Amino acid sequence: MAARRSVAGIALEGGKFFIARRLPGGDLGEKWEFPGGKAEAGESDEEALIREYDEEFQVPIKTGALLGTVSFDHRGITHALHAYRIYFCGRDFTLKEHSEWRWVDFEEMEKLDFADSDRKLFCYLKASAE
Repeated sequence: MAARRSVAGIALEGGKFFIARRLPGGDLGEKWEFPGGKAEAGESDEEALIREYDEEFQVPIKTGALLGTVSFDHRGITHALHAYRIYFCGRDFTLKEHSEWRWVDFEEMEKLDFADSDRKLFCYLKASAE
């Protein structure tokens, strides 16, 4: 069986990354992450990111290049997490699935309690932050 596809959007401005903290509850409650989610059947990665950012923050985005892909297991199912550069087309964030958001540099990001799957993306991001 093919791995399930998940996507993460990476916004980087002035050497700082956009991250968000998940609401309490569930396996990943209160963990920091690069927002995104599962791609639905028939949906491209780019379409999934646009939908996820609309659902989670009610903010439009543009998608850019693929930065990297990692795999992770969740509840016995293998997922492929594709990270894309994104660009915000607005700044009025409405939090739906997160308790807070921040812009942080790479050094600060490394110290936060990140979801393991998203932490695997750090190897792709370190050079971008320098």
